[in-house]
Amino acid sequence: MFSEVLQSTAQNLRYLTKSMPKPGFIFKPLHESHVQASIICSKKLGTHVRVRSGGHDYEGLSYVSEIEKPFIVLDLSKLRKVNINIKDNSAWVQASATVGIVGHITGGAYGSMMRKYGLGADNVLDTKIVDANGKILDRKGMGEDMFWAIGGGAGGSFRIILEWKIKLVPVPNTVTVFTVTKTLQQDPGNKILSKWQMVADKLVDELFIRVIFNVAANNGSKTATTSYNTVFLGNKGVLMKVMNKSFPELGLMPKDCTEMSWLESIVYISGFASRTPTKVLLQGKSAFPKNNFKAKSDFVKKPIPESGLKGIFKKLLKEDNPMMIWNPYGGMMAKIPESQIPFPHRKGVIFKIQYVTNWPDSDRRASRHIKWIRDLYSFMTPYVSANPRQAYVNYRDLDLGQNKKGCKSTINQAQVWGASYFKDNFKRLVKVKTKVDPNNFFRHEQSIPPMLVQN
Repeated sequence: MFSEVLQSTAQNLRYLTKSMPKPGFIFKPLHESHVQASIICSKKLGTHVRVRSGGHDYEGLSYVSEIEKPFIVLDLSKLRKVNINIKDNSAWVQASATVGIVGHITGGAYGSMMRKYGLGADNVLDTKIVDANGKILDRKGMGEDMFWAIGGGAGGSFRIILEWKIKLVPVPNTVTVFTVTKTLQQDPGNKILSKWQMVADKLVDELFIRVIFNVAANNGSKTATTSYNTVFLGNKGVLMKVMNKSFPELGLMPKDCTEMSWLESIVYISGFASRTPTKVLLQGKSAFPKNNFKAKSDFVKKPIPESGLKGIFKKLLKEDNPMMIWNPYGGMMAKIPESQIPFPHRKGVIFKIQYVTNWPDSDRRASRHIKWIRDLYSFMTPYVSANPRQAYVNYRDLDLGQNKKGCKSTINQAQVWGASYFKDNFKRLVKVKTKVDPNNFFRHEQSIPPMLVQN
């Protein structure tokens, strides 16, 4: 039973091997008072706590601790209620609804409507937390500094979030989706991909076109593919007019487009098979099988030239199961100030890159795959943001640096990854941490440190 619960929502199989540290206990609270009791007891006993909602931390930090032992896991998977208020267009959503909304929003929470409405964290109205003393606080009780920090300042540093109050935004009755895939042979000279870089952040705010890079078989050999995976908040006719005017190079045809409800589009953009019932979203399932993986991220502020694109494809063809995802920015993302929430990646960003390589348990060459993604990341250095080289905190990457054993880190040490994730907002996060959790009760390998750590 213990192993079954531990594995239930752990998304990265790299952190479920026999050699990985295991928690002494796993608590699954059914009520907010159980969370309070867990914190009070853990603090009294001096036991380290890791908190898990959806289990999507890319480096497994919500269920594994390599620098703090013993430790327990507080598994919030049973806290899944959603209460909608139609009158004021808001909803209270508990920690583990769907994929685990707590972790999603603490890192920013991007999605297919980010160019229209901003991030999930940009649309938070209130929250309910348990602090390091076991007290339940709402926005008014915690104060604006703490409220600012938790909405985009990453999880595991300040408190345990029980639920968010989120602003609901309007969507049309009909949205349109399409995925057009091109092989290297179908896009000679990368003209389509180059044009995407020029227009992706400048298209109408209702249009979200991301590019997914994969490798595929091609007449007995391998080729790289780019899939233009899209959600448009509107009907097919309007979409075709926009595409013909702004991005005709893709060659989109009406037959490529499918009209559906917004809810159905979430199933589609999540990668589920065509006509999968929307009830799958209530089951917390992924469209993809669990695997071992390593990921990294970047932000791009100027188009990558043809020489860089050729180098990327050359690298991709050397790996067994690589993937890159380019997510467009612009729209509302460029209008919100960098300091409004801790997530700072705003004006000037054309797109965000996610690099991923994954492999099954039967593949014992983990070090080879990790070396490959690090080599690709190094290759990309001239083409991405710099000083600092920015990264998305929800694509957790311990290669950027981590706290030492016992979570003893100076601010200067933590600044290395803190600036990548938060830019200048890192300084304010440290001040908030020092104020609300000076003894560093909530901590992990990349948590925000207080100015003076009392271990």
